[in-house]
Amino acid sequence: MSAQLVDETTEAPLSALMREGSRAEHTAAETSSFMGELLAGRVNEQGYADYLLRLRKVYLALESVGRDLAATDAIAAAVHDVALERLAAIDADLAVWAPGVDTDAVESAAADAYVARIEATRAWGGLYAAHHYTRYLGDLSGGQAIGRLLDRFFELGGDGVDFYEFAEIPKPKPYKDGYRARLDALDLDPAEKIRIVEEVRVAFGLNQALFEELGARLDDYRL
Repeated sequence: MSAQLVDETTEAPLSALMREGSRAEHTAAETSSFMGELLAGRVNEQGYADYLLRLRKVYLALESVGRDLAATDAIAAAVHDVALERLAAIDADLAVWAPGVDTDAVESAAADAYVARIEATRAWGGLYAAHHYTRYLGDLSGGQAIGRLLDRFFELGGDGVDFYEFAEIPKPKPYKDGYRARLDALDLDPAEKIRIVEEVRVAFGLNQALFEELGARLDDYRL
């Protein structure tokens, strides 16, 4: 982390530090070859199904750990919200993209590494909050655009994109504002803030590793 960011931790809101401190990692994940091809409408059904299967592993861990931690850890409780949970939506989407698939059979070193890191956040809710922020705020932001693109590219008629629909959060912007406000209200010292920002960077790196794993199979996935 830069010396400037360390100096600013006593003054800057945590949410701003999380955003600015992970900007490079965020950009690297967003500009992966797999995401580029997906957003251009050049990834086939199998490619997207394989992406969902990896996400399922990640969200199964996120939501299991989140429920456990929120009961005892004030930081995890500040971000945890069942309205955000995506596992049921992923299963509904997989029924469209890959009906009958064994969701436990997917082999993914990148997803397994991601899950292991999420499980390790049981040690402290600040680490969990870093992963929660990285995934769910992304889902409420750019993820919405991905859902619309998929719906159009594959002429889905609204089926198979439940992952991007938040029925209990009709207005994402005020929700995200409130989420960031809860992060900023946490009573954390500078060292704890730095630790959280570093974990956000790790989380984006794990997402990038998922995309790189999928990108290695683009020849199989291109339409």
